[in-house]
Amino acid sequence: MGNSDSAREFVNLEVADGVGTIRIDRPKMNALNLQVQEEIRSCAQEATERADVKAVVVYGGERVFAAGADVKEMADMTYTEMVDRSAGLQSAFTAVAKIPKPVVAAVTGFALGGGCELAMCADVRFAADNATLGQPEILLGIIPGAGGTQRLTRLVGPSKAKDIILTGRFVKADEALAIGLVDRVVPADEVYAEAVKWASQFASAATYAVRAAKESIDRGLEVDLETGLEIERVQFAALFATEDRSIGMSSFVEAGPGKAQFKGA
Repeated sequence: MGNSDSAREFVNLEVADGVGTIRIDRPKMNALNLQVQEEIRSCAQEATERADVKAVVVYGGERVFAAGADVKEMADMTYTEMVDRSAGLQSAFTAVAKIPKPVVAAVTGFALGGGCELAMCADVRFAADNATLGQPEILLGIIPGAGGTQRLTRLVGPSKAKDIILTGRFVKADEALAIGLVDRVVPADEVYAEAVKWASQFASAATYAVRAAKESIDRGLEVDLETGLEIERVQFAALFATEDRSIGMSSFVEAGPGKAQFKGA
């Protein structure tokens, strides 16, 4: 599937036709141990920096997205050890959320705990019809620690997030779709192809406009409406410095919408 960094053991970035796939492959269940977390961060940074990557798919393979953090690794950690590690755990996943390009999670099998938290770092989630999501940390005597209490609440609202997090129950694909935790449910053998198809739309898009739109939405969610509108105004005006804006407007005037041949500049 193209180039990847062979120095990474469990997570790689595979690039083809403008789409980068962050592929997690740590048998059996893609448990997200410290090494996997740092390799996810490394792949996210590479996807951010590479001009040939226009959109990203996060994928754990045909069987499982990620069954959660590596509990064996955490079981004997002291409070002070987790104080030292917890910021890195959050920021490794946040590196995926901060990729300034469209990101889609292709969710198969289980996406539990850290796996669910990783999926929520994507802009959209496509799930297999047999997928199971959830934040079962409460059943281990802890709470989600890689964004679950924050990202789930922003996606589905506080009452649904509390129901899922406080009980630790599993959420099947159809319910996940109904509450907005996932955006599309497809047959299991089609999830990755559907995700790549969605991501491929951006291979010839106006790259900096897409980036500005994503940043405006994400930043706007963090602030009051008036500040959000100012973020949008600044991003909007800045795009008038891009070549693609000239191409897009000229094409619209001459040929109508959807015909522009963007350069990504």
